[in-house]
Amino acid sequence: MKIRIATRKSELAILQAKYVANKLSKLNNIDTELVPLLSDGDQTEKPLHEIGGKGLFVNKLESALLADEADIAVHSLKDVPATLDKKFKIAAVFERESPSDILLSKDGATLTNMTSESVIGTSSPRRKSQILNLRPDIKTTPVRGNIATRIEKLNRGDFDGLIVAKAALNRLNIKLDHSYECSLDEMLPAASQGFIAAECLSSNTQIVNILNQINNEDEFRLAIAERKFVAELNGNCLSPIAVYCVHKNNKVSVKAKVLSQNGSEKIYKEIESDITNLNTDITYLAKDFIKNNANKIILKS
Repeated sequence: MKIRIATRKSELAILQAKYVANKLSKLNNIDTELVPLLSDGDQTEKPLHEIGGKGLFVNKLESALLADEADIAVHSLKDVPATLDKKFKIAAVFERESPSDILLSKDGATLTNMTSESVIGTSSPRRKSQILNLRPDIKTTPVRGNIATRIEKLNRGDFDGLIVAKAALNRLNIKLDHSYECSLDEMLPAASQGFIAAECLSSNTQIVNILNQINNEDEFRLAIAERKFVAELNGNCLSPIAVYCVHKNNKVSVKAKVLSQNGSEKIYKEIESDITNLNTDITYLAKDFIKNNANKIILKS
């Protein structure tokens, strides 16, 4: 059986699709074929909030599933809207890469010691809000493009610092001298940051069953719980919401944070759960945030 894998055309996306293809190739009688597509989000450098959010990176691949041009779509899971159309299903999640964010600069500055009035490139409201919460004297500016393009913009002096996902640097094997890994206290990750996921049509039970064979069940539960937290808050990829679940010693530690767009207001909470009760506990956590006006805070500019 041949499984067609829809993917964006970027170097990182192709690499991630090949990772999933390799997982599938280890199953009996499975061949794979990549179907590279140019997403709507890849065809413009306008800020995401002006063009419809990160869902534009996903829509083209989902259209290929509906048109029977592909059997699965591979995504960086943090780019997939927290609430999916019922036609689609996240059927497999794989071992998480680092969830951390990395601050790149010409001198290896940290968020703490960057010069006042420095400018950091980021198009993520989550990162922007956390930067401004820590350092209201620092400015941010939108930046788009693949990792190499953004690093080039940093090197030519478009801004003083650049924040990117460590997972992307690791997967592309990019090693940089002047980098600082933000702590979780400074920069809590986006829901499902570091996860690769395979999506398919909910109705395609044959593909669902195949993907279930390569799914990492524990990682799947963590990833879905983080996405559920965002969904419960009616958040999207443009909302300053951060959440991170870690499974260790039969316990799951959950850290969650929401901020106003300008970083002046913040709610932060930690809970301890376990894999069995995580889905229920994450719902209660979200309701606790809502009681504390989280929905209003994330909309404040």
